Amino acid sequence: MERADAQRNRERIMEVAREAFGAPEPPSMTQLAKLAGIGVGTLYRHFPTREALIMAVYEHDIQRLIDLAPELLRAHPPGDALRLWLEEVARYGRLKYGAAEVIHAATGQGLEDPAYQPFVAAIKALLDAGSAAGILKDDLDPEDVLLQMGALWRIPPRPDRDARAARILDLIIDGLLVR
Repeated sequence: MERADAQRNRERIMEVAREAFGAPEPPSMTQLAKLAGIGVGTLYRHFPTREALIMAVYEHDIQRLIDLAPELLRAHPPGDALRLWLEEVARYGRLKYGAAEVIHAATGQGLEDPAYQPFVAAIKALLDAGSAAGILKDDLDPEDVLLQMGALWRIPPRPDRDARAARILDLIIDGLLVR
């Protein structure tokens, strides 16, 4: 019973943190505990530092994005799968905006990130499927596309964030399409 409660607490903390770190003014650890409906001691038992919490959310969300690419390719035509995946990346960008400095420091600017190659492979799978379907250019480099996607992680938390992300996605996808 205690283990199940601990797991629920951990998941709740990460859920609250995911939303909170994308806010214009991310809350303190004490405020996060209150938002999660737990005590500060419980929060620190799971995540001894703010950085540990940010990295746990980051690792979970990146793995979810990596796993999502093949799922979308199985369920949708390649162009739709790419668009849906990029929309999820844009949503993820809300967290990364508020936590980018910590993530970059912890992953050596991304170069030491164990998720980097699997993330690039997910992009490559989406690009290859689009290329095979004749809708995307044949010579696309997934790391170049990843650099373009970085714009999604720099959108400030303003009321027009979603509209701006949609416009940026349109620009990215337009550049990948066969003419």
